[in-house]
Amino acid sequence: MPRPVLLIHGGAGDISESRIAGKFVGIKQALRSAWCLLSPENGTAGSAMDAVEAAVRSMELDENFNAGYGSCLNTSGQVEMEASLMEGRQLRAGCITLLRDVMHPITVARRLLEKQRHTFLGGEAAQELALATGSERLPPGALITEGARYTLKEFQEQVAQGKDPFFARTELAEDKLTPKTDPSGETVGAVAMDATGQIVVGTSTGGITGKWPGRIGDTPLLGSGTYADNLRGGVSTTGHGETIMRYNLAQRILAAMEHRGLSAQEAADKECQEMTKRLGGTGGAIVVGHTGDLGISFTSHRMAWGYVQDGTIFYGIEGQVVLQEPFTVAT
Repeated sequence: MPRPVLLIHGGAGDISESRIAGKFVGIKQALRSAWCLLSPENGTAGSAMDAVEAAVRSMELDENFNAGYGSCLNTSGQVEMEASLMEGRQLRAGCITLLRDVMHPITVARRLLEKQRHTFLGGEAAQELALATGSERLPPGALITEGARYTLKEFQEQVAQGKDPFFARTELAEDKLTPKTDPSGETVGAVAMDATGQIVVGTSTGGITGKWPGRIGDTPLLGSGTYADNLRGGVSTTGHGETIMRYNLAQRILAAMEHRGLSAQEAADKECQEMTKRLGGTGGAIVVGHTGDLGISFTSHRMAWGYVQDGTIFYGIEGQVVLQEPFTVAT
């Protein structure tokens, strides 16, 4: 019987020193809120689907992450969110884009997956599905934080100076930028495998600051931002969406594992590095192989990540530095 695995990320990008503490708090909270739904030790059968949704929902509520509350703003100063959820047994998926004024895009993606009629909905159709399946319509602007407003202002000032942050290096600023949302486009995601061997992947984002209204990124695209296959593994990616979708990062990682015999870590390292070498944009990925091995890799300045193993939370945000602390159940 496979050992349950839960691996999450809180975005890759130009994360300043001032934002690291908040990322760590949010990562650990998401793990604690989700692990009880996955581990059969807690008296339940354990569900990878429930655990992934819970982990992502936790981060969608936290302004330290670019998903749900705290999402980036487009050039019109609005939040347009997207998410995807996929399971690896029957390869069912739900993909949502251009969603507004709803707190949990990942849950809307799950509702679409459960309908089993369509795989991808956007705009008004996604909005209608959300409201018809129990999501609350929030007041306009309820998801916008001061950090998101500040970052859009910084973006607009750079554009006015003739710079294009979309094609600049991802390290646009150090601690000079202190807002909650990154210009380079963070994302949140989770990959879980339960005791039945079921692998589920979920990814959610507010996109990239200063995107055009109607822009769709890599997050809802299967094979780019999300993919799950019980015979190979599961991947959730994060970073510069235009780069990730052009490279088809998630599928390339799984292909390297399947056809080259690479471990989850080796495949993630190889494909993230090759993507940046070839296209210039940066990003990262978390990977769970079908045997339960883990991969965590990124070419951006930093990427927040965490997982639970043997009663311990392991987490980090830069280089090979791994932090840990005893696991305690969320209260």
